[in-house]
Amino acid sequence: MRGGLVVVATAFGVLVGAAGKAEAAGAADGPAAYRMASGATAVQGAGNSADRGPELKAGASTYTDSIKPKETKYYTVELDAQSSAYVSAVAVPKAGSAMGLRDGIDVSLQAPDGTQCGTVRHRSFLSVGGAYPVADYAERVVKPGAACGAPGSYRFVVERGDALGGDASAVPIELKYVAEPPQRTESTDTLSAPGAWSSQAPSKPPQGTAEGVTGGTGFNDAAELRSGTWRDELRPGDTRFYRVSVDAGEQLFADAEFGGADKGLPMVIGGVRLGLNNAARGFVMNKTTGYQGKPATVSLATPPAAYGGGAGGGGEVVRGMRFAGWYYLQVSLSPKVRQGARGAGVPVTLRVDVAGARKADQGVGRSQGSGGHPGGEGGVGGELVASAGTGPRKEWLRTIGYVGIGTGATLLLGLGVWTLLARRRDG
Repeated sequence: MRGGLVVVATAFGVLVGAAGKAEAAGAADGPAAYRMASGATAVQGAGNSADRGPELKAGASTYTDSIKPKETKYYTVELDAQSSAYVSAVAVPKAGSAMGLRDGIDVSLQAPDGTQCGTVRHRSFLSVGGAYPVADYAERVVKPGAACGAPGSYRFVVERGDALGGDASAVPIELKYVAEPPQRTESTDTLSAPGAWSSQAPSKPPQGTAEGVTGGTGFNDAAELRSGTWRDELRPGDTRFYRVSVDAGEQLFADAEFGGADKGLPMVIGGVRLGLNNAARGFVMNKTTGYQGKPATVSLATPPAAYGGGAGGGGEVVRGMRFAGWYYLQVSLSPKVRQGARGAGVPVTLRVDVAGARKADQGVGRSQGSGGHPGGEGGVGGELVASAGTGPRKEWLRTIGYVGIGTGATLLLGLGVWTLLARRRDG
């Protein structure tokens, strides 16, 4: 099999029924609440580092808890000496609520001796212009000379910020632990061409008639999207989730076009948002723009997805694209946007394209093989990821209910230069 060891983790409750879709549509009196994973285990984190705290097991299990302002909670995760670990927390304030300026969550991982493993990840409830679900993970990536490489009982720490000026209620949190088995040492296929990679889409955004879709309320009931044009409708305070399959060596391009609403609305800074998290619920990027009832578009473009941490460097976006698998788009409309007298929602058109990575100096068009894969369907990472797609290019990859989070072909792409290009484009 090309690309090394196949690793799959049970997907995050992706098979949902019609009832979930109806709930995601939202009630007339307000936005829909985040849908926790079916069968999640309720736990209560320890209140101090001296206590062991409940154990979070890797794999299919999902856990729920809640956290108050200025509270810190501790959980136990067992790590071996070979596997990388990603432990995530999703914090879910009440949809449409107002949060404090310093409110949010920090997530981190500590070794048995208290050593900090990597950086503390901070996600602010107000960083996206409203009270929306926020998610990120703490990680222990196994590599030579890295800290926290010893096996043992580690502590996963979730800390909430100051709710001053906002909702001081306890916030539900959803917890998940994904382990990535060790890399194989055998040679693998790679995209070996040097240089920067383009942050420009390989072609014009998908056109044509938009297909109707109702986004999910969270990671567990996210609606599946293929490359193409999709149409949804959001009410103020809504966040809709969608999942897109991105294979190793592919880039994701997405536009969220918000339609017009009532005339004369006040400008809402950060009124519309397009966010992205990876297969382990790690933060990748967040894009916002103001909204005043006039059409507005928010766009994102990613580096190529890779296994094992990407090209060994780069910024937060590059590190966030370390997996092949499901990537989760989130589209939000701020609760500060004033709803029309008829209570109608704001139409949103999503244009999604997944394409094989291209060099920065490459012309428009997918010139690296059929279907957008470098080298065609047999290209890098083709056998390593369970795919969401239903079209001919994706059908051969399908593994219902699973998502690839594993080792394999590392892309030696010079992604630090890509990051500079992307920032220039966003600016």
